[in-house]
Amino acid sequence: MFTGITENIGVIKSISKRDPIAYNIETNMILKDVKIGSSIMCSGICLTIVKKTKKSFYVNLSEETLKVTTAKNWKVGTKVNLEKSLKVGDEIAGHFVSGHVDGITELEEKKVLKKSTLLNFALSKKIAKFICEKGSVTIDGVSLTVNTVFKNKFSINIIPHTNKVTTLGKLKKGDMVNIEIDILARYINKSIN
Repeated sequence: MFTGITENIGVIKSISKRDPIAYNIETNMILKDVKIGSSIMCSGICLTIVKKTKKSFYVNLSEETLKVTTAKNWKVGTKVNLEKSLKVGDEIAGHFVSGHVDGITELEEKKVLKKSTLLNFALSKKIAKFICEKGSVTIDGVSLTVNTVFKNKFSINIIPHTNKVTTLGKLKKGDMVNIEIDILARYINKSIN
């Protein structure tokens, strides 16, 4: 379980295509409290640390993960948002995030405003019923509030701080991102349908 508050940006340092597929991610994040087997969220994907060094860690990716997430496009040099798993007593500053990606979506438009950046994302039929104005959504592991919902897209307004401390500030029109719907919306929908 995570909160969607990015702790650090990591960089893919190497990729091994052998079975199992392994990615080495370099980070400035303090890793001494992270153990082999710990969960870590990498741009919205809950992964397991299988090896670590002082400044990096390794994760394995399954074929399913590569099929349904943007990880299939990661290469050496790709930057990813990182968050360690939630521990008892930690602040829940965003919203509950599982790291189980519901799909990928495209950034259709980016508008830099005076005090924020407006991002418009495509909205598929699969997730449309879970997205509502002022509701929570996770984009590439970042907990965000939905600004506006249209027929086939939704918008997010991000502040300069979020632009600076996450990879969202570097997104360009046409970029694909991981999306996870609000876990509460998922269970409410399940209970009434």
